[in-house]
Amino acid sequence: MWNSISSRNMGTLLVVCVMLLLGRSRGSFNLTSLTFTQSYSPLFSDFNIIRSHDDTTVSLLLNRLSGNLTYTATIKMPSKYTAGIVVAFYTSNVDTFEKNHDELDIEFLGNVQGQPWRFQTNVYGNGSVSRGREERYRLWFDPTKDPHRYSILWTPKHIIFYVDEIPIRNVVRQAGMRGDYPSKAMSVYATIWDASSWATNGGKKKVDYKYEPFVARLGDLVLEGCIVDPVDQLQSTNCTDRVAALMAKDYSTITADARKSMRWFRQRYMYYSYCYDNLRYPVPPPECILVPSERDMLTNAGRVRFSGSRRRRDRRSKPASHQPAAR
Repeated sequence: MWNSISSRNMGTLLVVCVMLLLGRSRGSFNLTSLTFTQSYSPLFSDFNIIRSHDDTTVSLLLNRLSGNLTYTATIKMPSKYTAGIVVAFYTSNVDTFEKNHDELDIEFLGNVQGQPWRFQTNVYGNGSVSRGREERYRLWFDPTKDPHRYSILWTPKHIIFYVDEIPIRNVVRQAGMRGDYPSKAMSVYATIWDASSWATNGGKKKVDYKYEPFVARLGDLVLEGCIVDPVDQLQSTNCTDRVAALMAKDYSTITADARKSMRWFRQRYMYYSYCYDNLRYPVPPPECILVPSERDMLTNAGRVRFSGSRRRRDRRSKPASHQPAAR
């Protein structure tokens, strides 16, 4: 069961700065939000999408009647018992490149009542799903109480994941990554779906529909990038300037203070990183920068090895339409 939406007429050349702003002010990012109609369209289960009167926020409902639809907006997580539920904010081009798609993920993993939500980030390039680049984290706040900002910056040089204005992960492009670094135009999606097979305690805790509907509220969406034809990958003529302007933004660079904040987050709230998983990767992937304090923290916590199966592509069983992509 799924509920999802996808970006419409949105593409970026080499860069997508996709800001999912969860109800808080845009602050120093200084970005302009879009309405749902301007930028997104449902793929499935339109009857389980509730828009606000001003079209700036959307509620995604998961229940036994949910199909599959794709969109993006701001997010406040469902509360109470949410085991087996996944709320995902991600970019992908799997509809166009089924065998060699690119993808950037932020996925929020529900939990049993009284236990906190967790989330993970992931990076795939050119169909590299066998080389998962998962990192998993806890949050320092309750995401069911108030909305928060979740952001992805994707440039030719690096990928930064943000929570509010704190960078939590920075993937710097390395020559050794080759096609594993995302390089093709992508659309932006937001979904809520039943991932009982893996999301909570490795699938031991399932979705309990006596608590339905599960509602994720999304709004204050921001997309910046260039229009790209999703099939031909043709770049619009203004992309060079748009990319340069985006890479000149404050949030495209991690300052010394921001790096301190990132170190604070990772040493307190990260509980798994593929870079330190010697069983999966006896030789760390080329983009990994091993930090002794992170390694020691994960080793001491017994969190060096990946636990829980990670499936691909079951959150969207079939695309309803092919949208122009964001890159």
